[in-house]
Amino acid sequence: MTAKPAAAAARATVYGYPRQGQNRELKKAIEGYWKGRVDADTLRQTAAELRRETWQQLAEAGVHEVPTGDFSYYDHVLDTSVMVGAVPERHREAVRTDALDGYFAMARGTQDVAPLEMTKWFDTNYHYLVPELGPDTVFTADSAKQVAELKEALALGHTPRPVLVGPVTYLLLAKAAPGVAADFEPLTLLDRLLPVYAEVLADLRAAGAEWVQLDEPALVQDRTPAELNAAARAYRELGSLTDRSKLLVASYFGRLGEALAVLAKSPVEGLALDFTESGAGNLADLAAAGGLPGKRLVAGVVNGRNIWINDYEKSLATLGTLLGLADHVDVSASSSLLHVPLDAGAEHDIDPQIARWLAFAKQKTQEIVVLARGLSGGTDAIAAELAANRADLASRADAVITRDPAVRARTAAITDADGRRSQPYAERTVAQRAHLGLPLLPTTTIGSFPQTTELRTARADLRAGRIDEAGYEERIKDEIREVLSFQEKAGIDVLVHGEPERNDMVQYFAEQLTGYLATQHGWVQSYGTRYVRPPVLAGDISRPEPMTVRWTTYAQSLTERPVKGMLTGPVTMLAWSFVRDDQPLGETARQVALALRDEVNDLEENGTSVIQVDEPALRETLPLRADEHAAYLEWATESFRLATSGVRPDTQIHTHMCYAEFGDIVQAIDDLDADVISLEAARSHMQVARELAAHGYPREAGPGVYDIHSPRIPSVEEAAALLRKGLEAIPATRLWVNPDCGLKTRGWPETRTSLENLVAAAREIRAELPTEAA
Repeated sequence: MTAKPAAAAARATVYGYPRQGQNRELKKAIEGYWKGRVDADTLRQTAAELRRETWQQLAEAGVHEVPTGDFSYYDHVLDTSVMVGAVPERHREAVRTDALDGYFAMARGTQDVAPLEMTKWFDTNYHYLVPELGPDTVFTADSAKQVAELKEALALGHTPRPVLVGPVTYLLLAKAAPGVAADFEPLTLLDRLLPVYAEVLADLRAAGAEWVQLDEPALVQDRTPAELNAAARAYRELGSLTDRSKLLVASYFGRLGEALAVLAKSPVEGLALDFTESGAGNLADLAAAGGLPGKRLVAGVVNGRNIWINDYEKSLATLGTLLGLADHVDVSASSSLLHVPLDAGAEHDIDPQIARWLAFAKQKTQEIVVLARGLSGGTDAIAAELAANRADLASRADAVITRDPAVRARTAAITDADGRRSQPYAERTVAQRAHLGLPLLPTTTIGSFPQTTELRTARADLRAGRIDEAGYEERIKDEIREVLSFQEKAGIDVLVHGEPERNDMVQYFAEQLTGYLATQHGWVQSYGTRYVRPPVLAGDISRPEPMTVRWTTYAQSLTERPVKGMLTGPVTMLAWSFVRDDQPLGETARQVALALRDEVNDLEENGTSVIQVDEPALRETLPLRADEHAAYLEWATESFRLATSGVRPDTQIHTHMCYAEFGDIVQAIDDLDADVISLEAARSHMQVARELAAHGYPREAGPGVYDIHSPRIPSVEEAAALLRKGLEAIPATRLWVNPDCGLKTRGWPETRTSLENLVAAAREIRAELPTEAA
């Protein structure tokens, strides 16, 4: 049957695109600039070339409108802060002296000035820089970046659409600046901010923009009536401007809900909505609202966050329904393609049959173009593509990799007892203190130590055959000995082996588990110049053999102090992978949990008394709507307990979380039943410690006192001051001293000094404690 063609040809577009380049050219240029090997002009030239290549690739694929302004040296929210003049006082001199260096100072800090706080972008693993605002904030327009990139694209012959973070989302993502009352609400600054957006829109119109995209993903979350009224006011005012381009308000990551009617009634010319599974409900809501008469609808029917191929027939059915609900329907992904790798065609080591199931940014662009052709010309126009798509979908559904009867039988046999420790925490902690003999305020690190050039060279030499496996393992042993020796000399109480053998905290385990696939070039930006290669979780999961026992046991043989076993938890293994979409997430989490349970038990059996199972993605993966929280947290906490509950009472289980807002999941943190949790706290000045105390969290905690995402070296006084804040919320008998996160991205000189200062601060505070506490 041939689909009815659209009245006007559907256009293909994308909201945003990966920034780094096929070989991470942007990362290399920026880090070269930081190290003085690349000058500013060369960095700018590299960035311009990457933008040109992206636009050219999109245009050649058949994309009608290319995004501009989504490119960033570090973060698009930070770019927005610059655009509206929201530069914190402590960074203004650096920005005035040199705009580029000042920009990076806001992102990373300097030895003298702290950076902006960093946290997760909604429920993704991308980190943004949190705007700092207060009642005295004065906004000023600076559209130079946005206008310059628009003109670049126009000069190259493209049809560009500038992309801006919308004013409502920008304010909802912001926080009270240091020294401002904690209950200050940045959204109260909306009337002050809107004239600045009006000025930027006028500049973009004057530079030749026909359309401008304003991203408002915050509106897919639960919003109060006051927040919805603010959104209505914002788009009534911006939509009523005379000197502006046409406005496309983009929502993504889920169902727009109550905000749909608000935006539909506003005088903007277009809306972009998510129509994938994450946006379930948008189609019915749009129909119930009477559609979008007189407006353009950009339909996100290709998943912008996962890497499985699109189901063309399903997407075309959705698009066909949408034709009756808007004046014009165009086709896009459900979100920016920032969250997927660039090109699946570069993955030559993946089985060709499996490779046909994968769609990275380049392939998703092609899918969008095919769907736009099918919507415009009917299914006959894409008959060959439809046939190939059906075959690929059937191939995946029938593949042996997706089903392992033994794994499914094991998960089906799980009982409630499997997810409970044999003794409650109050009894376990007595046994652990007797067994470990640690001092008050015990010091530790989160796990990884610097990944040096020598380590990366050793890995490259092994892959290239320049050294054999035995030579590589000797290099790893040398590194472990050096890391342990430093920690002992520094006075750290619970040691780590430094993870020199690991490439990434998820990929390392994925490469040793059945059901996972690893990529060679699947880089995705996490923050700034930090890129990760999320593995592909394609089938049922099991652990063929121990993954970490050998190196942890070796490290423990070198010291009398306890060495932590280091694992990545089941929720994070899912969240930081491209997870299968053909079964419930909770079922996949249980499979991973049972594989990790085997590893935890083997570590204990081989003499490891402290085992850390990291779950930094627990908060990140929390659904954006409150009515979905309980179901998620139930399987998420269960999977952690399933992985960790098979050990003896005197084995201490740690977990770690970082760079997220934890206040609304403190009960879930409690439900993990870990003995010790370490959390990021340095940039937020111990906010999480106060949140734990307010909840009555009964276990041990280590709110971080060293921000490892900045090159700054915290002084003894600075670390001690943070510890004193921590002690206001958590008693000394339950407080640990540690960095915010792993040290993989830091260099050895700063790591040594920072950890020595951390230990000195702990000793200083111990000496201040009353005799009865000690």
